[in-house]
Amino acid sequence: MKKAIFIINPVSGTGRQNEIEQIIRNEMSPNHWETEIAYTEHKGHAQKIATERVGKCDMVVAVGGDGTVNEIGSALVGSDTVLGILPTGSGNGLARHLGMPFKIPRALQVLNYFERMKIDTVKVNQFYSLNVAGVGFDAHISHKFAKRKRRGPIAYAQLITQEFTKYKSSAYKITINGESQELDVFLISFANSAQWGNNVKIAPNALIDDGLIDICIIREFPKFTAPALLFNLLDQSIDQNKYDVVIKAHEVKIEHDKQILGHVDGEPISLGHEMHVEVLPASLTVIIPPEHLKQAQNIFTPIIERLPEIQVIKP
Repeated sequence: MKKAIFIINPVSGTGRQNEIEQIIRNEMSPNHWETEIAYTEHKGHAQKIATERVGKCDMVVAVGGDGTVNEIGSALVGSDTVLGILPTGSGNGLARHLGMPFKIPRALQVLNYFERMKIDTVKVNQFYSLNVAGVGFDAHISHKFAKRKRRGPIAYAQLITQEFTKYKSSAYKITINGESQELDVFLISFANSAQWGNNVKIAPNALIDDGLIDICIIREFPKFTAPALLFNLLDQSIDQNKYDVVIKAHEVKIEHDKQILGHVDGEPISLGHEMHVEVLPASLTVIIPPEHLKQAQNIFTPIIERLPEIQVIKP
């Protein structure tokens, strides 16, 4: 009998939380799982609950969006406790990259099977990012959005529209592989997986288990070219835009003469004047859908070589 705790964010983006506890109890195999359910009460609570369960549970499941996944995953980095995801947020970047189903009963079937893989995480000063971290415009939006009462993708898109014309690029000193340069940039993303969320892909070729960060630097660009930039993001060709450069590296240092405002997986953070970003290879175990074993070559670095490590518990 294995133990799992489902940590539910009751105010997560898509409003499916009211009946989710009963669905969990109906779908999780009672022959294989002892199931506990907890609800978060404030920001940071999910991380606290998850930290207390490390080593005591086989699986901790984040029921919510990217923020909830980040809190729980951060608590599990470096441990043997497995992260599961029931995506009920607005963006669901990591869940989408892993191919988790968005129908809750189907996602619970995936958790029942308990197929796992090791993924990288990214450390940003004292914070962790499982999906994408960044500075610049996306971080600016993250900080603004955190102060708003209205949530959801429509409110987020409206905020981007309002802030886009007002936002000014800034000069950062960027050091990668011992080489430094100062660039005027619109944003810098540190991508562990391919997308921010909602299939908007900032790093189309990013692999989540290659031991590298995809550093995506979008330089200052004429505002009239924004529609083309947006199209590139949506059709997964942003790396072909002339104002974007992607560099794969193990670590990067960012310096700025003012306080650096950043984000980790969409959650706003403040970083002082210096930001150190490094990859932590194979530092977190996550649940993946069984279908990905058939398509692993196209999505991850060859997982087939690691098949002996994967144990399957079928309901």
